[in-house]
Amino acid sequence: MTPLFAVYKKVPLVLQIVIGLIIGTLLAVFCPEPFSFLKSFGELFVKALKSVAPLLVLVLVTSAIAAHQKGTRNQLWKLIIIYFVSTFLAAVTAVAASFLFPTTVILKNAGSGSATAVSNISEVLSNILVSAVDNPVNALINANYISILVWASALGFMFRNAADTTKKVLEDLASVVTNIVRIVIRLAPLGVMGLVYDSIVSQGGIEGLARYLTVIEVLVAVMAISALIINPFLVLLITRRNPFPLVFSCLVNSAYYAFFTRSSAANIPVNLQLCDRMKVPRSMSSISIPLGATVNMAGAAITVSVLTLTAVASLNGGALPLDIWTAILLCFMASVCACGASGIAGGSLMLIPLACSLFGIGNDIAMQMVGVGMVIGVIQDSCETALNSSSDALFTIALSQRQQTKEEARIRAATEASVTSS
Repeated sequence: MTPLFAVYKKVPLVLQIVIGLIIGTLLAVFCPEPFSFLKSFGELFVKALKSVAPLLVLVLVTSAIAAHQKGTRNQLWKLIIIYFVSTFLAAVTAVAASFLFPTTVILKNAGSGSATAVSNISEVLSNILVSAVDNPVNALINANYISILVWASALGFMFRNAADTTKKVLEDLASVVTNIVRIVIRLAPLGVMGLVYDSIVSQGGIEGLARYLTVIEVLVAVMAISALIINPFLVLLITRRNPFPLVFSCLVNSAYYAFFTRSSAANIPVNLQLCDRMKVPRSMSSISIPLGATVNMAGAAITVSVLTLTAVASLNGGALPLDIWTAILLCFMASVCACGASGIAGGSLMLIPLACSLFGIGNDIAMQMVGVGMVIGVIQDSCETALNSSSDALFTIALSQRQQTKEEARIRAATEASVTSS
């Protein structure tokens, strides 16, 4: 087994995942029955990601804030603003695309959904505040990332006054949990094979997914615009240099992994490693990356906006009776509520009833749209997570490069002034 394992390690993880994807698709299409056990691989993989991701966010943020360096805080506030601006622009693009290319699906008069739709945005904000002060153990069990972030921040600030040995223990704990996540990610080829197999078989073959091809096309197109136009524009404003080398680097080194793991939280170690290679200080990346995995959700805003307007168009014969102010409110609602989306697969779908309530659409219809999201999730959720997670690294690196440029300019100006005075 040792030579076989050595060969396995030499094959790039992305290539392994692609091979798993192809094998899962072929088995699901041509001989599904004998390989039904493959579903267990996908279930175990997702379960492992869901189990370790909340703990990872808790220990990383706690350790990073405990070892906080002066001057980092201002950068985080800038990053939060960048995160929200990119999410809002993504929602605007999604609404505009839905106007230009309205999509419809077949909806029944009543659905069987059991979730309760939220009536207004104030209720969502109230729910976010309530969930933020949830019991920390309960937050870890239920993957309540808003509460985890609050508790991690509080613990981190308290540990700032602790002894250096205590801070070292926190740092070692963060390293251990990060390595556990890396081990789980190494199992991604088997997990992806099982997930793809299950998705195709459960929908009755590839033809079952083709019914929603138009919706998928709009979603993927808007996410591509966000990744290749909106994000580069924001990076250009930040760095004042050609943004595309950095954009493509983040897509290759972060988006690939996020696409297959379908979890922003589980992709945190990949983004941290990318930031290390790009010379981003750990004092910055170890806070900004977990923070981004929680609140930087441009892909979620796109999903909520497109699927909500698909429901509106479906109920109005393909028309979108939407005025400019309602459109702006939808963009703002999708942006704010996306920040509360879970950092795991499918976390954005349960925001759809809220957005549908803005148009007076009942919970039965809204939950049918949630079902549509689950059907296309094998593509939609993968693309959404790839956009979300790669943007975390992209904006962190861009802001770090801007600060490095300013520091170099300051040192150069001080040197020139010293030479002139002498």
